[in-house]
Amino acid sequence: MRQQRQGGKGGIDPLFGFRHPQQDALEGITHSLCSLEFEAHRPLYNWVIEHCELPAHPRQIEFARLGIDHTVMSKRKLRALVEEGRVSGWDDPRMPTLCGLRRRGYTAASIRNFCERIGVAKSPNVVEFGFLEHCLREDLNATAERTMAVLRPIKLTITNYPEGRSEVFQVENNPTDPTQGTHEITFSRHLWMEADDFLEQPIPKYKRLFPGGPECRLKGAYLIKCVGYETDENGNVTEIAAEYDPDSRGGDPADGRKVKGATLHWVDAATAIDAEVRVYSELFSDPAPDGADKDFLACMNPDSLETLTGCKVEARMRDVAAEYDKTEKQGKTAPSFQFMRLGYFCLDNKDCSADHLVFNRSVTLKDSFKV
Repeated sequence: MRQQRQGGKGGIDPLFGFRHPQQDALEGITHSLCSLEFEAHRPLYNWVIEHCELPAHPRQIEFARLGIDHTVMSKRKLRALVEEGRVSGWDDPRMPTLCGLRRRGYTAASIRNFCERIGVAKSPNVVEFGFLEHCLREDLNATAERTMAVLRPIKLTITNYPEGRSEVFQVENNPTDPTQGTHEITFSRHLWMEADDFLEQPIPKYKRLFPGGPECRLKGAYLIKCVGYETDENGNVTEIAAEYDPDSRGGDPADGRKVKGATLHWVDAATAIDAEVRVYSELFSDPAPDGADKDFLACMNPDSLETLTGCKVEARMRDVAAEYDKTEKQGKTAPSFQFMRLGYFCLDNKDCSADHLVFNRSVTLKDSFKV
């Protein structure tokens, strides 16, 4: 605001204390909510309201600023992150802004739940970011559809499954809510599975695939047993060979034997489509980057974003993205899914399209927060 004597010099507004209460009254504000540093201004605020002819009489109420660990909440510091290019913008999914949280997949219900449960305090406090994640996880567990996606794919060939044959299975959309129904997945001789679900030399108590290891269950399909693998010239595993039990359709053996191995997620190589997946973690490695004696920029986490390309997702995700493309994407939370065994992910509301699928990880499956 330009001042009569100083013009645009400096950032001082000497008439703020006189103008602020009048503006609130003229705009019909009933309660002016301020942070604690405005507590000393309240007598002046009340005096102006009482001694001026105004259409309303608002009240000023002060409360402590919300603090969340592993991030900063100061607009000045957030602006520095944006202007210096340390994040992609105000809506970067690592930012604690509403547009950033929305792009990361935080639902309105989860944010409201978080605010209601932490309440309003008069004394400064810092809330664990893990509690915000807990609130999102609660909401998405009840509402998000399940789907299978492979982030670090490796080929899986079912050697005794007929070449050229394919079949369809029904998989539940949400086991906590049967009313959400099911969706179809296809199965064939050639599949994609997670590279992390195979070891050449197993560690103790390893329950996934390895040569001579236990039977494992392919989610919704069959029981399989690893019978071999192939490597490239550098010794890297490029393909896993397994045999399936034809009498275990749906994942349950006909003779009722106990399956000792893990249940693995997978996608059909014949129908799966590629996707980019952005895996986000804390923007700051220091839990208190806002400390008075710290340079918050020096506390940034260099590994806060990992971008994975060539990930494999179910073919139906293209239709989901195409339908989302028809909406006004900006400013809206995109559809969210649970990638089985991996976490909760949403379509990116800025970069995703039906031709180039981009998913953001919203939150992991594991909840380390203790309520």
